Amino acid sequence: MDPHAALSEIAGLLERERSSRYKSRAFRVAADAVAGLTEAQLDDVAVLRRTKGIGESTLAVILQARAGVVPDYLADLRTRAGVEQDSRVRGLLRGDLHAHSDWSDGLTSPALMAEGARALGHEYLALTDHSPRLRVAHGLSADRLRAQRDVVRGLGTDTFTMLWGIEVDILDDGDLDQDAELLAQLDVVVASVHSKLRMDAEAMTRRMVAAVAGGRVDVLGHVTGRLVEGARGTRPPSVFDAAAVFDACAAHGVAVEINSRPERQDPPEELIATALAAGCLFSIDSDAHAPGQLSLLDDGARRAEDAGIPVDRIVTTWSLPRLREWIAGRRPGGA
Repeated sequence: MDPHAALSEIAGLLERERSSRYKSRAFRVAADAVAGLTEAQLDDVAVLRRTKGIGESTLAVILQARAGVVPDYLADLRTRAGVEQDSRVRGLLRGDLHAHSDWSDGLTSPALMAEGARALGHEYLALTDHSPRLRVAHGLSADRLRAQRDVVRGLGTDTFTMLWGIEVDILDDGDLDQDAELLAQLDVVVASVHSKLRMDAEAMTRRMVAAVAGGRVDVLGHVTGRLVEGARGTRPPSVFDAAAVFDACAAHGVAVEINSRPERQDPPEELIATALAAGCLFSIDSDAHAPGQLSLLDDGARRAEDAGIPVDRIVTTWSLPRLREWIAGRRPGGA
């Protein structure tokens, strides 16, 4: 087995199960280290021990891989992950409209996120780092967001497109936390509530409806803000008039996100049903903060299938030209 592939897969699986970022990073550093070694060096234990970035755990993986067996560490992670793409919807997904990089609170570079998306067979991935108000996540100022454009554009290939986007904060009054002119230039705008999640229902409803109706939002992200498990603990959902919010989404062509992160499972099943009845579009997204988390789409796809969402109403099953046409038609002055 190729040591670089083994180390990279381990890093991805650690990211998927939201393990310590330091642990997953150690395996990515080791993968980078072995990429520069010759065949002879990979078989020389003394050389491996002297190579910066290779420790005892990663050394054991390299030695087992060179011996032609699946490393124990990797085998254990594969068993724990238990990943099977048994969802029909999962097999139809073409991309992902919500992912983060180390430009905000993600763990890796945009290039590694693009590499992870290509490995999953994605046709497109939207890089949607946070907006400036979310300082704890190192949100992007207008200048930093503009600077990211050329980086994103440079990551495309003949078969894959990296989309330039943002996860923009919905402010208290429903305005968006970024320059309106700049938002209009982006390929994808995901809008989410990150502050004052316990706002009273009437005010929260006005806030979300105003954001959706403003003509600058493509996807309404993790709509309730709830947390149901994980290291951050649990958090109850925000309270709002779901029928009013989803009616606004349907009227303005805004997709409701099915956030695939296991700690979110957002929206809850009953709200998916409300959005479905309202005629909404949906976007199944990973909200990945590392390449290994891009595969969390498995979970979102299963939830969408269980809810009976028609595939044609899931925008992330659409081809890139159709996706672009939908977004352009929604923007002020669009087609």
